[in-house]
Formats: sequence, structure tokens, C-alpha cells
Amino acid sequence: MKKLNLWTGIIISFFIIFSIIYFLKPKKPDEHLKNKSAINLEDLAHQNTPDHTQKNLAIFASASQQDTQINCQLTLNNNNQLITNEQTKNCFEYFITQYGEKKTDQIKDDFKAYISQQYTDPARSQILDLWNRYFEYRLKLGEQQAPVGATSTDPQYFRALFTSLNTLRQTFFSYQEIKGLFGSEDIYHNYTLDRMDIFANQDLNEAEKAEKLKELFNKLPIDWQNNLEQLYKLEDLQKLTSDIKAKGGSANDIRNMRLNLVGPEATQRLENLDFQQNKWKNNVNNYLENRRQILNSNLSEETKNQSIQKLKEQNFMTSQEQLRLETFEKLYDKGRPLPFSE
Repeated sequence: MKKLNLWTGIIISFFIIFSIIYFLKPKKPDEHLKNKSAINLEDLAHQNTPDHTQKNLAIFASASQQDTQINCQLTLNNNNQLITNEQTKNCFEYFITQYGEKKTDQIKDDFKAYISQQYTDPARSQILDLWNRYFEYRLKLGEQQAPVGATSTDPQYFRALFTSLNTLRQTFFSYQEIKGLFGSEDIYHNYTLDRMDIFANQDLNEAEKAEKLKELFNKLPIDWQNNLEQLYKLEDLQKLTSDIKAKGGSANDIRNMRLNLVGPEATQRLENLDFQQNKWKNNVNNYLENRRQILNSNLSEETKNQSIQKLKEQNFMTSQEQLRLETFEKLYDKGRPLPFSE
């Protein structure tokens, strides 16, 4: 049962919808803290040949990890005490993700052996104590039940899921440990939940939602903004534009939304793009209609082909446009939807 729970916990941990982008965040090690693991590995390099050292460490990796370095860059203070942070969790997860290739007992034994080889007390005891609790936490994670009374499309579903997750964490870790292990990813979790709430708020129009989204985004740390800006700005623009069009909104509604979300310069660029896309769409539709009339006429095949070619050259000047047009012709002739950008 423990093995099943661990595996389920791994799945939940890696596939909960808002966890993945967390790994986009750049790493910023503290220059004032020494990295004990790196120091010990460097000492070993002086004592052993590179091949011998690599073989010694390779026993701690699973088969699929043989070409990777052990991701255990733990941080200690000057008193040789563990500083719990994101790197601590990364180290634990490096070993836990070996499940499926190694049995749980072997994972535990390997981790203990690795830490015992690389660290001395008090850090060693602190690391192993936290590891044991983290391992049990991951087992319990697999036993978590889905929230009752809300669907998976409801923001409250995910907020209840996150609340349940936090409650579970408090069972195993102190406040400082939770902050160190999960604080960075929780920035994204909370941002995602607040973002979902804004989209679900029926009291806001799209322009107001855009303003709220921009305010929420600006509260993120700069490194998160740099990683998420392009991803979410595009997604938010598409979602809000689609919602406005679905409600029969005007071009001015779209403009106001864009101004609130991305500002005047980006709005102008988007409007220029809209103009080019609409121009292309009108040209293609007019061409296809005239082409249809020519094909249905009583003209000879040769005359039809000449007329269509002349029509094409009049409306689409470049070879790139004409090549792109061929895709629309083929789809149109098959009765399939045309891939216009919206």
C-alpha cells in the first residue's frame, strides 16, 4: 500500500495543473552561504580519480539517471546546519523519482548512504530527519481525496485542493520548513488561484478583468514576471478577446481590454496585426468566391485556369502569399474550415 501511495503521490505532485511552470523559475543561489555538497565533492575529486569518484556516486542514481549529476546541492550555514530551501526539496525529489526503478527501501537506504558520505553532523542528522518526514509526506499525498462540492472547472475546487495540501504539510513540517521547501512554488500556486478567481468573477467586464490581471501580475517577483509574461499575456489576451466576441462586444471593448492589460504601445501593435489579418481574410474570401464562380462557369478549362491564375496574381503579389493561398484553396475545395487567425 505504501508503494502504491508513493506512486500516486508522485503523479499528483507532478501533474497538479499549476505545478509545472514552477520549474521555469530561475535559480538564485545565495552567494553568502556555502554549498556543503559542492565542497565535499570537490574534496573527493582531489582524493580520487575522476572515474573512481563517478563510479562511487553512480550507485545512488537509478538507471535512467546514469547520465545526470545527483541533484543534491544542499545549503548549509557556517555552523554546518541545514538551511531548508528549494534545493532541499529538489534533492529529496531526485531520489523519490527513482520509484519504479528502485524499491522504496532501496531509495531510503541509498539516500541515507549518500548523505552519510557527503555530510557530517549536525547537518547530516538534520537532513535525514527532514528526509524521513518528507518521504512520509509524499506517501500521504497519495491518499488525498478530491474536494467535495465543487467541479474541476470551479476555482474553488483548486483552492480547496491547495488548502488541503497546506494542511497536510503542516502535519509534517514547521512553518519555516514549509516556507523553505514550498515557498517559491506557492508563489505561483497563489498567483494561479487568484488569476482563476478573476476570470470567474461575473461582476467584472473584460476590461476590468484585464486591469485586475495586470495588477496581480505586477505583484509577482521580478524573476517570476520575466518567466511568465509572454506565456500569460498571450493567454489572457486570447481568453478575454474570445469572451468579448462571444458576448457580441465591439472593437472598442477589445481595445479597452487590451489597453488595461498590455498598455497603449502593445495595443497599437495588436490593432495593426488585426488589420493585416482582416485584410488577408477578406482577400482570401473574395478570391475564393470569384474562383468558385469561374469554376462553375461555361468557360473552357484552359480559360478557367488562365482566369484563376490572373485573379490570383492580381490579389496576391508575392510567391509566399500565393503558396499560403494554396492551403486555403485545398481546404475550401474539401469543405473544411479555413484557418484564419482570430
